[in-house]
Amino acid sequence: MAGMVGARVVVTGGAGFIGSHLVDALLDQGAASVAIVDTFFLGKDTNLVDAATSDRCTIYREDAADAGAMAAVCEREQPDVVFNLATKALLYSFFNPAGACRVNLDIALTLCELLRGGAYGRLIHLSSSEVYGTAQQVPMDEDHPLLAETTYAAGKAAADLTVASYGRMFGVDAVTVRPFNNFGPRQNEGAFAGVIPLTVRRVLDGLTPVIEGDGQQTRDFIYVADTVDAILRVADLEGTAGVVLNLGSGVETGIGALIGRVAELAGYDGPFEYLPARAADVRRHCASVERAEALIGPIARTALDDGLRTTVEWYLAQAAR
Repeated sequence: MAGMVGARVVVTGGAGFIGSHLVDALLDQGAASVAIVDTFFLGKDTNLVDAATSDRCTIYREDAADAGAMAAVCEREQPDVVFNLATKALLYSFFNPAGACRVNLDIALTLCELLRGGAYGRLIHLSSSEVYGTAQQVPMDEDHPLLAETTYAAGKAAADLTVASYGRMFGVDAVTVRPFNNFGPRQNEGAFAGVIPLTVRRVLDGLTPVIEGDGQQTRDFIYVADTVDAILRVADLEGTAGVVLNLGSGVETGIGALIGRVAELAGYDGPFEYLPARAADVRRHCASVERAEALIGPIARTALDDGLRTTVEWYLAQAAR
């Protein structure tokens, strides 16, 4: 497949943060049709303002774990590729631990069964760096043990193992990618928000930015456009069934330092509020991207500070509307 030109595609979770950017990129690349499957639990219609105007885009307000609904979507759309981005936020696992775990596995089982039955051609399954838990060695390669800290991460790990098992048992064409910490425009700033939109929102609301724990915990941040570009390059590869690939920057960033920079870009120069560390919080993360870059070339092309500036400016512009 030469890029996504002429491809028929389904994107589960396509109204969400990463998913909506992927939808836009697929349309830009010339996909023949892009079907979005999303419950809109965290997905937003506003994320699809441009995509929804395209006659090549169809939106299904369905649950990707619902086997009947997904079978009907596949029957109608006849997709070449399904990109699985549907999930619920990590922080949701503190509200509904079982639900946060189960949703990831149920979606994987549904999509793998449909793939096994020939309902579509290829699965690009998006996992999460959270499956690794706290780094046992840095950088963390794809063979790092799966030591999930939260039930969200446990569900993601179970989904990864499910996809791998269907590959071994039935020879299905499925690739798993594990993005590290994505950031950028459209990241959810409401319930279960990540650290960057949460910090911007607190500044805009006149509240003190919060650092949970000592702020020395680290993450590997990657700008959403770089992740989407990498996903599409992975999807264009042939002969990679069963491969697992990390998508990250390979750079550790302290959470305290990150919050400080985000607050500064949002116009805040006051003190910070320190709260107890979050339960089951990963202490250290940094991706090894050697395997992925050997196949698709450089991944993180956007410097962290450039991405943060663009992201904060986007949130400020949204708030000014």
